[in-house]
Amino acid sequence: MNASRRSFLKIGALAGSGLMLSKIGTYGNVNRESLSVKGSRQVENLYDGNELLNESYHLLKSWGEGLLALQVKNKDLKGLYGGIFCPSCAAIHGRSADTIFPLLFLAEKTGDKRYVNAALDVYDWMENMVSLPDGSWVNEISVSSWTGTTVFSAIALAESLIHFGHLLDNDTKQKWEKRLIRAGEFLYKEFTINTGNINYPVSCSYALVLIGKHFDRKEFTDRGRELAHQALHYFTPNDKLLYGEGHPVNVKSAKGCYSVDLGYNVEESLPSLVMYGQLTNDTEVLDLVTESLKAHLEFMLPDGAWDNSWGTRNFKWTYWGSRTSDGCQPAYALMMEKDPAFYKAALLNTRLMASCTHDNLLYGGPHYVDHGILPCVHHTLGHSKALTTLLVKADAIRKNTPDKALELPREREYGVKLFTDIQTWLIAKNNWRATITGFDQEYSMKGGHATGGALTMLWHPKAGPVIVSSMNNYQLVETSNMQRNRDAFSMSLTPRFEVEVNHKLYSNSNDLKAVIDYRQTEGGIAFVTRSSIVDENQILVPGSPAACDISYMFNNESVIINAKCQANEHSGTVRYWLPIVASGNEKVTVVSQHKIEIRKPKGIVVIEANSPLNIKDVANGRIFNFVPGMEAIPIELASNDVEIKISVR
Repeated sequence: MNASRRSFLKIGALAGSGLMLSKIGTYGNVNRESLSVKGSRQVENLYDGNELLNESYHLLKSWGEGLLALQVKNKDLKGLYGGIFCPSCAAIHGRSADTIFPLLFLAEKTGDKRYVNAALDVYDWMENMVSLPDGSWVNEISVSSWTGTTVFSAIALAESLIHFGHLLDNDTKQKWEKRLIRAGEFLYKEFTINTGNINYPVSCSYALVLIGKHFDRKEFTDRGRELAHQALHYFTPNDKLLYGEGHPVNVKSAKGCYSVDLGYNVEESLPSLVMYGQLTNDTEVLDLVTESLKAHLEFMLPDGAWDNSWGTRNFKWTYWGSRTSDGCQPAYALMMEKDPAFYKAALLNTRLMASCTHDNLLYGGPHYVDHGILPCVHHTLGHSKALTTLLVKADAIRKNTPDKALELPREREYGVKLFTDIQTWLIAKNNWRATITGFDQEYSMKGGHATGGALTMLWHPKAGPVIVSSMNNYQLVETSNMQRNRDAFSMSLTPRFEVEVNHKLYSNSNDLKAVIDYRQTEGGIAFVTRSSIVDENQILVPGSPAACDISYMFNNESVIINAKCQANEHSGTVRYWLPIVASGNEKVTVVSQHKIEIRKPKGIVVIEANSPLNIKDVANGRIFNFVPGMEAIPIELASNDVEIKISVR
């Protein structure tokens, strides 16, 4: 057991024993003896016969135990008591109280008073530590002044009162209701369609209608409908992808691309529009959302992963979704009567999250444990809400579950699909699934998502992900919502030409002006890309045009990369990096200088090249990137003219 895992296993004990530093604060007192918890403990087989409900419940129950273990229970730790301690961040996140909803659900279903007590304590922590006089809640105690996340806490509190208010004594229920009204008034006064990224006003449409209906506040429901219908103008014209995850939200790029982020769309914004539409029976919204859900589903891989290798906010991309959003399950499961494939999407994604759950917490990617990375509890905080939303609507899920789920779009071999509004191509040739992007819409920082005609995803059923892109430069865009990189050696996971001059890196995966074309032949699908080696500010590497011609040939048996770069000796050493996804426990065999084999559970990945394949000397032969939470073998080809063949047997 590595040191970080041992440290994690001690977290719960530390939280309860009082060995952590205290902060100044207070906590409320509630008469717990007056609480009545209904429900049966005999619920282990409650959802048998419906895979999605059953697996969601058991996963949520596991996460519930993890949250209980991390809650600070020592009353002497004023300011910490009641909060949910985060192992990786060594802090309590401001949105800890979003867990009220799943905690009360588990209290109802299990009859275990620990859960209702935990919900009461975490509510009191929220009120003492992040509540503001204007009715909002601040995102973090001290490192963030952002109050837009009030919308998500308000939804969680409203859902809790609507579904589980009977678990609370009258004084507590009235206190929570008064606080929720203040939050609703804040949202009503402060939120417009231009508040933050598009996920905020879209989610606010649901929050205001939910609160408005509960308290009979027509002005709330009217504003909620207004926001939802304003959001209808934020779907891209060709692809019907929701846009607005950028600054400013409505400005197109030089190539005509819109600010789209897959993770936030499928895990936060589209679910909110679905729930708004169903709550209000707004068919205009639901019809467009259904079309958009189908468009976004094109990016789900056959194992239930979301391919956000290109999105504007992919700095928060995890293989299963996005770091601090809620989950895709409400959007897809609650709309599966429109398309049976939606059920399969929700089920496969739930199973993927279960495979990334260890020690009763959701880890931020498949290889966190292998690399000794502690989990941020934020993943569990948010995604437990999504599963709870699903489970409280179990009757509708049962009613609409298809007898036989349809295939996901990427399970079919279709050749090539171009998404014009994000300049991204999806490839499905035989067993290969791939993504190539020239997406030139940036977020608030430079050196974000990969572009330049990069191969950002390569997937095979016998190997899973073979290539995944990360940020070009891993940076803490949202300090409190991302994990700090402490590796001595870290690098991008994107295949690329790279040049270092005066300790500065230049890469073709930065190039926003890349040109991409393709053709289909009898032999396969050929992509041809033209890019330049530039830094994050689009400045050319000194001394040369550094033009790169990179082609990708997808045939039935292999993927062949031909990459040439015109950089000369004045440009520094040109190298081609080929990080291949492999956990530290997957065996690597160096067959020769020009051939490497990686043994996967279901097959062997074979890498062959015309230039020597040099594995960078790092611990365990692996690098790790938080985007999207994977280890990779850092293979270097010290040449400006390479040919690489990737196959799986």
